[in-house]
Amino acid sequence: MKEKKNLLKVIVYALLLLVMLGIGFGVKLIDAQELKKVFTFDGTTLVKLLIMVVSILLLENLLLFVLQLVKPKKHRTGSVLSLICSLIKYAAFIAVICFGLTILGVNITTIIASIGILALIVGFSAESLIADIVTGTFMLLENQYNVGDIVEVNGFRGVVTSIGIRTTCITDSGDNVKIINNSEMKNILNRSDNFSKSVCDIAVPYETDLEKFEEKLPGLLKEIYEKHEDVFKGMPVYLGVQALEESDVLLRFVAPVTEKNVFAANRILNHDLLLGFRKLGVECPYPQVDVHNR
Repeated sequence: MKEKKNLLKVIVYALLLLVMLGIGFGVKLIDAQELKKVFTFDGTTLVKLLIMVVSILLLENLLLFVLQLVKPKKHRTGSVLSLICSLIKYAAFIAVICFGLTILGVNITTIIASIGILALIVGFSAESLIADIVTGTFMLLENQYNVGDIVEVNGFRGVVTSIGIRTTCITDSGDNVKIINNSEMKNILNRSDNFSKSVCDIAVPYETDLEKFEEKLPGLLKEIYEKHEDVFKGMPVYLGVQALEESDVLLRFVAPVTEKNVFAANRILNHDLLLGFRKLGVECPYPQVDVHNR
């Protein structure tokens, strides 16, 4: 469906361009004789132009296809591949423009000689673009984050799916993609460097014999770990009494996990500890109010 929409957009834009060109020639806003002085229009030129465009596009897609076949084992390698893909796309676009103008008879050397003057204009008008490119380059060199890392930027948490010359794409657990300019990638919290901690707080009634109950916890935690070794990187640990609440005693448990499993581990701990407590004869309390009559 998305491909059909994109194809429809291309067709609509092409038709609009043809209509605008027709109107331009019709009202003599575009002078064909003047265009011939600048551009060379004949069958051979158009064939050369077509062959050049198709060749560059084929080369671009071939290079991108080959790079996609590479399965990086490290996040750093994935970042470099993502950046190379982005460079190839930009280089192909620039090559089409430059070679196309050359085939049409435009003197590229004159344009290149004018870059010194245009650089100042572009520098002021595209300040954010330059900042994105420079920041992205330094972030890659300093290895601040890579493709596949789990990062948090301005409250948005997700996996880095691609790093380009200008932008970085981050995908969260709901498959929502956030595209952030490289210059806006500030105060990054990279959660992929070390193991994270999954924390679970679960309550027991005040009537519970805490000493006897704590003696049974190591066996329960070992059972939970052996059941979910693919999630936990170590056996869950009982830290002790976290708080004395109004209607219960709050106990805290932690387990080492990878960042990508931190939420799944929380759900597993809550589920298995609840069922485990019930097997040990302890029911998690619910809020209740005692009324005393004189």
